Amino acid sequence: MLERLNEALEHIESHLDRQIEVSRLARIAMTSEYHFRRMFSALAGVSLSEYIRRRRLTVAGAEVLAGERTLLEIAVRYGYGSGEAFARAFRAVHGVGPGEARRTGAALHSQPRMSFRLIIEGSSSMRYRVVEKEQFHVIGKKARVPLVHQGVNPAIADFIRGIGQETLDRITALSDQQPEGLVAVCDDLDPSRAEGTELDYYHGVVSQLPAPDDLDTLVVPAGTWAVFENSGPFPEALQFLWRDVFTQWFPSNPYQSRPGPEILRTRLSQDSSQADAELWIPVERLNDAG
Repeated sequence: MLERLNEALEHIESHLDRQIEVSRLARIAMTSEYHFRRMFSALAGVSLSEYIRRRRLTVAGAEVLAGERTLLEIAVRYGYGSGEAFARAFRAVHGVGPGEARRTGAALHSQPRMSFRLIIEGSSSMRYRVVEKEQFHVIGKKARVPLVHQGVNPAIADFIRGIGQETLDRITALSDQQPEGLVAVCDDLDPSRAEGTELDYYHGVVSQLPAPDDLDTLVVPAGTWAVFENSGPFPEALQFLWRDVFTQWFPSNPYQSRPGPEILRTRLSQDSSQADAELWIPVERLNDAG
């Protein structure tokens, strides 16, 4: 898997001055476009579209300083429809406009070329199982919130605090299957997974029971799920679990992620310093993917 991902990175490098189709990158990596975006952002720590933009503007920056082409020629070469659009993007990455950079020889920022390697630490094994589930419902309260990659999501924390204990008790009583009890569910994420993009967050339970009219319901089709477990300090245990799934488990197993909600069940110790986590990711076998 990592070898094919690196081939896709080579394709990006050779097409920085041309249109780059994500579908083509996914074919090179022999996976779905959805999974390719997910894998890339997990491994690189930046969305695919942002990486391509930074690489283009890094290479364009070198051409700006070289002075062999006009600024408009460089803008068109790297896919910008006008000099103004190029200047805005250039300034966002380099902190200075292209004209000023050329006049003053300003120091520019650089996005290095990436390559992926799998580092096996061998200190612990990942506990997981693969299960088939029939169609089910997520029942609870829903909010549209921004994506936050690290630390506590303030919008989600405020949303949960506003639900009220009586409503939480009614929601919890509707749980009738695994994962049991209150869960955090993320759905309808932007394909780029960029910081600040929005997603649907459900604070609820997994159930087949009918939902009261004052609660929100997400219908989840039947499918295959990979279920991962870990225990450790909170919140690091949760952050490491999601990271390890995409940087270690997927590259080493014949599965890819598929569209669908991600479900996280967390149980905290009395002092909230430790957490037992169970992460449900919708998957499909690579040889079953269409």
